[in-house]
Amino acid sequence: MEHSKFTILVLAVLLSVTFLSARSWAAPRLIPMEDFFRNPETAMFRLSPDGTRLAYLKPWERRMNVFVRTIGSNAELRLTAATDRNVAGFFWASDSRIVFLQDNAGDENYHVFAVNTDGSNLKELTPFPGVRASIVDDLEDNPDEMLVGLNKRDNRVFDVYRLNIHSGEMAMIAENPGNITGWMTDHAGRLRVALATDGVNTSLLYRETETAPFTTILTTNFRDSLNPLLFSFDDTQLFVASNLDRDKLAVYEYDPKSARLGKLIFEHADVDVGGLLWSKKRKVLTGVSYVTDKVNISFFDDERKNLQKDLEARLPDKEVSIVDRSKDETRWLVVTHGDRELGTYWFYDAREKRLEKLADLGPWLKENEMARMKPVEYTARDGLKIRGYLTLPLDTEPKNLPVVILPHGGPWARDSWGFDPEVQFLVNRGAAVLQMNFRGSTGYGKAFWQAGFKQWGRAMQDDITDGVRWLLAQGIADPKRIAIYGASYGGYAVLAGLAFTPDLYCCGVDYVGVSNIFTLLASIPPYWEPVREMFFEQVGHPEKDRDLLKSVSPLFSADRIKAPLLVAQGANDPRVKKAESDQIVEALRSRGIPVEYIVKDNEGHGFSNEENRFDFYRAMERFLGKLLGLRSAQH
Repeated sequence: MEHSKFTILVLAVLLSVTFLSARSWAAPRLIPMEDFFRNPETAMFRLSPDGTRLAYLKPWERRMNVFVRTIGSNAELRLTAATDRNVAGFFWASDSRIVFLQDNAGDENYHVFAVNTDGSNLKELTPFPGVRASIVDDLEDNPDEMLVGLNKRDNRVFDVYRLNIHSGEMAMIAENPGNITGWMTDHAGRLRVALATDGVNTSLLYRETETAPFTTILTTNFRDSLNPLLFSFDDTQLFVASNLDRDKLAVYEYDPKSARLGKLIFEHADVDVGGLLWSKKRKVLTGVSYVTDKVNISFFDDERKNLQKDLEARLPDKEVSIVDRSKDETRWLVVTHGDRELGTYWFYDAREKRLEKLADLGPWLKENEMARMKPVEYTARDGLKIRGYLTLPLDTEPKNLPVVILPHGGPWARDSWGFDPEVQFLVNRGAAVLQMNFRGSTGYGKAFWQAGFKQWGRAMQDDITDGVRWLLAQGIADPKRIAIYGASYGGYAVLAGLAFTPDLYCCGVDYVGVSNIFTLLASIPPYWEPVREMFFEQVGHPEKDRDLLKSVSPLFSADRIKAPLLVAQGANDPRVKKAESDQIVEALRSRGIPVEYIVKDNEGHGFSNEENRFDFYRAMERFLGKLLGLRSAQH
């Protein structure tokens, strides 16, 4: 959201790729692997509240650290000294103090730190071992305090604390009774809304003042959603994204006193809508964002619409997004981006009508050397429409190509159009890449999402398989050179594909993927405990659905896997424990199936540190180069 100043950024892959411009007969240049996956030169620019200074992340000692500089000056000051782990995210707490977050070796127990913009008074504000911090409200109008959620009293749930950003003093302002999964403040920073669950039913809790008790005003099954997005500007009503009595999420007004939906603000026939844009200064809704094949914005407000038109006229043929603004909303930070460029940051002064380029995320990139990501769709075996993206190598006839199938993680997420360093890396090596939003993916409505319930390894996997068959029917894929690669749930889909359709793929790459659903469900992080029953509804119950889960856990069908496998795992992964990879590696090696296994002791759910990314993608390049016949710099 445009005016939300806090963004948690896990910098695992903000990276790059290059291609030579198309020539009638010359093969594209083989780009060094490091150019795809190195740290960006700069990233995550943010404006100070007064609009006079910039903060951003930049590599130092191979880790992303926070720097500041005054607009119009090149003199910069480094504020942090992270050497073990990237700074995960930051925001301006005031014009003179910045708050940032870090975890330890990928454990995702983020701690909150603060530092003055002159580098003084660096302080860890949540120095509690094994405790995870989350930002509830940065309290934009309060330069001394913020609201944080901490699970230090009970590691399963988060209480809310008022935290002094200078001294670290804190006081609990809301104790979690054990069932609250989210908190929300009004425009004055008062904690007035909470979301609670009994595992399968979600309740909306509300109170008029911070001294009043929370009362439940609505309870629905988790399949039905009413997600609070924003208080009205007089703090009496809510704007919500709801799919009650409908399939797609739409934005409504909602009266918490009567617990009734009011005016429909915006809906879309094909996709969910939930991204609300607004002006805090002018106290108006300005638009909504939603994703079809690409991100779209529909504007309600002429001033904001005209600002977008002005920027797009100055930056033609670019996707233009506003990512931050000064408190008086006269100075803006803008990013231009696309499927063939990592992105460029710009500063725009609306009063002076002055646009200034700040930085390319990857200045070594050349847009005309990259491949286009094309939205596609195909029909699954039961008639369901599956949407996805196909990226083809440059200067190559799309016939009989080596292919990498790339299912997304989540699985309750979706792929979108835009720059993807993994895709461009694989395409540069000569592979076509297909990404698909299989059933169970989010963004396409309630029915499509629910069609994936208890369908791991079944219909969800069939959607992936049917994508391969679609490529084969188009003549694009060489049937003997099809690989599957994915991370997290995508890693599960890799193992499921190799186990359940063993003749379809010649090899697979599993990155922090699930091999045994029983051990996955038994080892989820403690702060996921309130939604454990929801997991059982979506994936399966380890006792009631024992036969189902055994049949779709690749570990128990490992004897069917015959293709070579590359596995990568972070030793400190809190979501998919290292045991998930250990089990499948041991099972395959015991049968003589070749498995290359990469474990990084200082990583979690994905590799954040640059040198670890290099090791993984170097191994992937060598592995796929040999088995798919791809171009490779590894000899």
